Amino acid sequence: MSTLFKKHILEISDLSEVDLDYVLSHFVLKEFKKNEFITRENQTNIFEYFVLSGCLKSYNMDQNGKEHIVQFGLQNWWISDYQAYFSSQKASLNIDCVEDSQVLELTLENREKLCAEMHAMEHFFRVKTTNGYIALQQRILSMLNNNPQERYNLLLSQNPSLFQKVPKKLIASYLGVSRETLSRF
Repeated sequence: MSTLFKKHILEISDLSEVDLDYVLSHFVLKEFKKNEFITRENQTNIFEYFVLSGCLKSYNMDQNGKEHIVQFGLQNWWISDYQAYFSSQKASLNIDCVEDSQVLELTLENREKLCAEMHAMEHFFRVKTTNGYIALQQRILSMLNNNPQERYNLLLSQNPSLFQKVPKKLIASYLGVSRETLSRF
């Protein structure tokens, strides 16, 4: 469990084994079953999660009950309702498990504590946040500029394992197309 997470941190920040253990002590290991919610819309106690195993999705439901997927969370990825997490607001996203999942849960208080105490962790979280912002910007531009087939091909090339974990109806929701449109690709 901790080996994957420690390796993840060491890709960006050089920390000793003692420091890595200290960082890990600020996280709580959680296990969730398929279809179990880890965050619900309007929830007030929001966490950030590092995915150790499994697959999660964050999404919003519109007035018609249609699911709009914002993000998938696969192994070695981070997931949260970041607006709620950083601003202590109610969640506007649901996060649930596409399959049984194991995550490391981090409170904002512990994240801020680690950043204040350890420059290397402040650097780590800055790099992860920047990379997440870039990925989101690329996704928005893809939604604006690419046709559905191009979006599908891009997602397939960037995340081939996603197609083995996630039902096609969820892929369609993430791409902003109908299940019928997706079946033609």
